[in-house]
Amino acid sequence: MIWRAIARVKDVGARASVRCVSTTRVSRHLKAPRESVYRALIDAEAVARWKVPATMTCHVHSFDGREGGTFRISLTYDEPDAVGKTSAHTDTYHGRFVKLVPNELVVEVDELETDDPDLRGEMTITMSLTDADGGTELVAVHDGLPSGVSVAANEVGWRESLARLAALVEGGA
Repeated sequence: MIWRAIARVKDVGARASVRCVSTTRVSRHLKAPRESVYRALIDAEAVARWKVPATMTCHVHSFDGREGGTFRISLTYDEPDAVGKTSAHTDTYHGRFVKLVPNELVVEVDELETDDPDLRGEMTITMSLTDADGGTELVAVHDGLPSGVSVAANEVGWRESLARLAALVEGGA
């Protein structure tokens, strides 16, 4: 985990606020060729099945899986008492694909749809694919997590999502 602070002065000679952002880095070996993994990263139906933590349901509102393409996705908690980041039980975000290198790299920029300053700001997600041990090594770096997002919960969510991705591309889901 990498921490960095960005100081912003709100008014001259008055107060300053500090916004801490952080990075989550996770990896997973997938028993599938890079081509299959890459397709699952840029296909709306596949994303709806894997890019969601275990305790949530994914709804893809819109999705254009091309470089420069945009998307909008909601993740809704399955438990009725869980609190969402953008509404009562839901985390909705939108984003765009800034760089796609077929079978190697997906870079996207996401932003939660919220008025909460602790949850605002663009986050960059970089997913790199390399050949490894007869399959694919996926490394995901989620940079720019706003201060209102738990780093530990984000890492758990990524690990759960990558387990779903493994099940999908390895033929189990």
